[in-house]
Amino acid sequence: MRKRIFTIITIAALALTTHAQCTFKNTAFNGGEFLSYNLYYNWQFVWVKAGSASMSTVKSRYKGKEAFRASLTTRGNNKVDEMFVLRDTLLAYCSTDMAPLYFRKGAREGSRYTVDEVWYDYSGGKCNLTQKRLRKDGTSKTIHNTREECVYDMLNIFLRARSFNPEGWKKGNVVNIPIADGNGIDKAQLVYNGKSTIKADNGKKYRCLELSYKELDDGKWKEIVRFYVTDDQNHIPVRLDMFLKFGSAKAFLTSIKGNRNPITAVVK
Repeated sequence: MRKRIFTIITIAALALTTHAQCTFKNTAFNGGEFLSYNLYYNWQFVWVKAGSASMSTVKSRYKGKEAFRASLTTRGNNKVDEMFVLRDTLLAYCSTDMAPLYFRKGAREGSRYTVDEVWYDYSGGKCNLTQKRLRKDGTSKTIHNTREECVYDMLNIFLRARSFNPEGWKKGNVVNIPIADGNGIDKAQLVYNGKSTIKADNGKKYRCLELSYKELDDGKWKEIVRFYVTDDQNHIPVRLDMFLKFGSAKAFLTSIKGNRNPITAVVK
């Protein structure tokens, strides 16, 4: 009986330890943060204003427990729709201590439309994922993965990265991460590219940290997004450079509401 109790306690301790590895102290935001952006496309070597993007992070509940809900949307305008349709909506839930809980990405890019979903579960002391991809023709595929290490999606890792402490980082510093979508788990990395000053579309200049998000594609690292975040405790994205299949797009910050910490990165 004593041995059985000891085994139960050991299993519970391992589960808590592994789950704790998927948590992280949030220092960057509270519920109620709203960010807005102007969106620009590069079309035949010309940058044109092409729509808007927005990101919000609010307090919510997931399966009865307190959580953060984050959403990121991009919307091209009618003028650009004639050249290329871009409608992306990303949604993510994470626990109040930053463990990923759910991810959804609805992406309409040109004639392609997919919906990816990822559900996270930490039972058994492991990271268990249910992943689903829905295609334009209505067909879908669901897979299951279990990993010893923590796995993220592209929005949940961004939320976590906002609380990274870059002190001591040198240019070229790499953080490796396994990233899930509806189709599988791929290798990805965040690369620190140093500091720069970026002018936003609200007329202000910000001292920023530059980070690149890359994914491994056919054995080569492919840059997906390069983002510039304020060099303060908020790490608010001021500019995002997105490398798409049809070309590239940029998003520039226009407004900030509900920031958690004072914005000290403004360059006067």
